[in-house]
Amino acid sequence: MSMSLQFATRLKQLPPYLFQEIDRLKAELKAKGVDVINLGVGDPDLPTPKPIIERLKQAAEDPANHQYPSYSGMDRFKHSVARWYGKRFGVDLDPATEVLTLIGSKEGIAHLPLAFIDPGDLALVPSPAYPVYHAATLFAGGESHYLPLYRENGFLPNLDAVSGDTARRTKLLFINYPNNPTGAVAERDFFEKVVSFAREHGVIVCHDAAYTEMAFDGYRPMSFLEVPGAKDVGIEFHSLSKTYSMTGWRLGFAVGNARVLAGLGQVKSNVDSGAFNAIQIAGIEALEGDQGCVAEMQRVYQERRDVLVAGLRRVGLDVEPPKATFYVWCPTPKGYTSAEFTARLLKEAGIVTTPGSGFGEAGEGYIRMALTVTKERIEEAVARIEKLSL
Repeated sequence: MSMSLQFATRLKQLPPYLFQEIDRLKAELKAKGVDVINLGVGDPDLPTPKPIIERLKQAAEDPANHQYPSYSGMDRFKHSVARWYGKRFGVDLDPATEVLTLIGSKEGIAHLPLAFIDPGDLALVPSPAYPVYHAATLFAGGESHYLPLYRENGFLPNLDAVSGDTARRTKLLFINYPNNPTGAVAERDFFEKVVSFAREHGVIVCHDAAYTEMAFDGYRPMSFLEVPGAKDVGIEFHSLSKTYSMTGWRLGFAVGNARVLAGLGQVKSNVDSGAFNAIQIAGIEALEGDQGCVAEMQRVYQERRDVLVAGLRRVGLDVEPPKATFYVWCPTPKGYTSAEFTARLLKEAGIVTTPGSGFGEAGEGYIRMALTVTKERIEEAVARIEKLSL
């Protein structure tokens, strides 16, 4: 007789994981013989640069790297991160206390609420947003208070609209610029407002900055930590996944407030054993090696962006070219919900996209398209959309 197993309430409260469902639908279509163009999940198709791969091979051969790594990360890797931050953003970091190695930035973001949120506490979560912000808050017993991101506000949250009662219950504020899924960017005045808000209300800022190196037309996104006082109120998450096409490698880092990082580190020391040293050594090669690979990546994604945006505009869709990220946030045609437009593109054109509503209520009326296929495949996708007579 089989056991009657019930999932915990926290799992029942989660919506189906968005990208898992997309993978299921894609597999279903492929099984029917459909030539699927996948603009759904943001996974770089460009290969990891060869020098990084070669460095991993060498490091993996060294038996010294086969043992447990340090929970907080190799000192050499953390020093490398600090040097990169200083060179890229002009931000000074103490590698010993202000840098923490992560098994990908998603892991760190997911664990942070466990260190600071108790049942009944709030996290301010943007909508639309990367789903892990809400899921992590829920797992810690907290509640998400959503901050809608609207086009007329540049897809920036209105912190002035947060009531005093809400602010008093809030422990964490999640922000993410350049933004997934909207592709929006934030400038210094917004980050200054964030620091002021956090200081006034005793809120920890968690800035997910995974896309700062994926920018176009010469634009250079800034770090939240460049603003005076930012290190007093928060931390920034970064990842090698997008910058160096290392999504499968699972290597990232958090930097900033030492006390916040100590809390995150305490959680991590109880649930994981750190990132494989050989991958951290390869990460040093990525951060300190020739950055021409980043410039080339930006060139390729910018070319793809231009092809897709021009094509979508030809069919009458009011699309803004993103300054950064490899996402195009596309309004749905009149009369379509996000899910309806996504379904039509999938069934009639064999194009996988992501409904904006899957990122939160305020994402309704948009779909997200990822620039993670070749220019030729994007041209094919545009040709298929043109035949739909939207």
